[in-house]
Amino acid sequence: MSNTITNNQFTFPGQKKVYHGKVREVYTLENDILLMIASDRLSAFDVVMSKGIPFKGQILNQIATQMMRDTEDLVPNWLIATPDPNVAIGHACDPFKVEMVIRGYMSGHAAREYKAGRRMLCGVAMPEGMIENDQFPEPIITPATKAEMGDHDEDISREDILKRGIVSEVDYLVLEDYTRKLFQRGTEIAAKRGLILVDTKYEFGKTKEGKIVLIDEIHTPDSSRYFYAEGYKERQANQEPQKQLSKEFVRQWLIQNNFQGLEGQTVPEMSDAYIKTVSERYIELYENITGETFIKADVSNIQQRIEENVAAYISI
Repeated sequence: MSNTITNNQFTFPGQKKVYHGKVREVYTLENDILLMIASDRLSAFDVVMSKGIPFKGQILNQIATQMMRDTEDLVPNWLIATPDPNVAIGHACDPFKVEMVIRGYMSGHAAREYKAGRRMLCGVAMPEGMIENDQFPEPIITPATKAEMGDHDEDISREDILKRGIVSEVDYLVLEDYTRKLFQRGTEIAAKRGLILVDTKYEFGKTKEGKIVLIDEIHTPDSSRYFYAEGYKERQANQEPQKQLSKEFVRQWLIQNNFQGLEGQTVPEMSDAYIKTVSERYIELYENITGETFIKADVSNIQQRIEENVAAYISI
């Protein structure tokens, strides 16, 4: 379990500053270039777990890379290159301080709100008479404010985003349009793999030229929820839990161990055996989403590997 990348510190050629996120490290280099490292840290309920998950960063980075290439004809993105399994390099952007969450099904956070008797989520009405994991008549966009590390993202309505001037109306219309296009493409990709893209979140930024682009991850197990398509209708008809691929299973484990990120609660310790099962689930998800066999990178010295691969790319 020790061969994971969690709190490593890097200094790259031309480095100007670094931002430490919940899961990713973002290094600003010269010439408006960003270098993003996907760590093996695991975040749930906006809290970072104490131990890393083997190969998780590689999985997130490689899924996001493939999905960005599969959607770049629809929506421009920040990505330039991936010189290492855990590293992505792209254009520096000024990120919008909202996450564009889109939901095709009433699951996860939406289901928890619904069970609590609430029928409005981020200013969007959820129909009466639904049960958990039912499909919405059409996908709904339920934005969240972007939190700093350790803080909770918060639901916010489109009206409040515009009223508070977090995003201009002109830009927000673009974000909504891009969000719906990406979700539609993600739904089509998932269907080819026998999966249902249940919900996901997208993040966007603006380049120095003022162009809105997709940033961060896309259609990964950390940002998205998937169901297996086979048996979905039967399980719904019987009101049985859906067979799914996402990190919702980690959230459910935490809930069962009396943790939902609330004040006064203690994060339960993950055993090495449980961490191994989490890693295996991430690999399973990778192979189902991409349709490719996962090839484990050399983790004997991850920091050295990353430094050498990045140095080789920068020197080109």
